[in-house]
Amino acid sequence: MSFLLKLEAFGLFILSVFLFSMLDYSWWWFPALLLLPDISMLGYAFGNRIGAYSYNLFHHKLTAIAAGLCGFYFQHSGLMLAGIILFGHSAMDRMFGYGLKFSDSFQNTHLGRIGKRHS
Repeated sequence: MSFLLKLEAFGLFILSVFLFSMLDYSWWWFPALLLLPDISMLGYAFGNRIGAYSYNLFHHKLTAIAAGLCGFYFQHSGLMLAGIILFGHSAMDRMFGYGLKFSDSFQNTHLGRIGKRHS
């Protein structure tokens, strides 16, 4: 099942690259902005609860889709770009096994625990 989920995430990442190619931005914008959503991890400086909330807000596909659709509706290329970057980043994270966070620990995600295993 893990392989299937990663394969699905890869397909969604490819979709984000395709959607980006429809915008009128130079190609280098995509890789330059792709890791920007990880700034949301700064919320963990204020505790696990706020950290999980801020991380999940910027890594949830619905946030990405809402931003992209608003950009499309209002013909605002910046919002479309933000939505595509959020979507692509979230798909990339899922490809690598990083999921949405639970508030008890950064390592506890909806896809299981991440990080080093303690015996």
